[in-house]
Amino acid sequence: MGGPMSVNDPLPWIEPVCALIRDAVAKERPVIGHCLGGQLMSKALGGTVTRNPVKEIGWGEAYGEADQVARHWLGDFASQHATVFQWHGETFSIPPGATRLLANGYCANQMFALGPHLGMQCHVEMTPEMIATWCGQWADEAIAVGDQPSVQTPAAMQDEIAARLPVMRQLSEQLYSVWIGGLRR
Repeated sequence: MGGPMSVNDPLPWIEPVCALIRDAVAKERPVIGHCLGGQLMSKALGGTVTRNPVKEIGWGEAYGEADQVARHWLGDFASQHATVFQWHGETFSIPPGATRLLANGYCANQMFALGPHLGMQCHVEMTPEMIATWCGQWADEAIAVGDQPSVQTPAAMQDEIAARLPVMRQLSEQLYSVWIGGLRR
């Protein structure tokens, strides 16, 4: 899902997780990753993870690509704006053979697909409880960034839940439905 660490940190579990991802991909077992998970997928599949030009924290918009792969994954969100939630300072490159699905002006690579595998920089899995927890645990991070258009205050994030979460839920249902469809029984 996510985490405060970097996939570039010398942590003993990162390479075994990358090996597990590569094994699942080789066996055509669908893999999904949110934020840190998407970064792990990118690294495991030959991409890189670097500092993003700006931190993205809070509600934002991303724009869907228009190609056939994006239409498959995004449905009506292809070539359209989608509401997403962000909390990251790094980003991934699109791994070889994968296709970018979402982008925005703050982070060029918000989401990619490689066959039945889905890697996301953004978060589409959020609940009101998760947002409240993150705002409580990491409020200092959001506040320390200062006044940037890519960062919201914890109060603004929570104030926008009622308006933004139902819209984002439509995107998450679309993505998860396609991903689940890739699972073999």
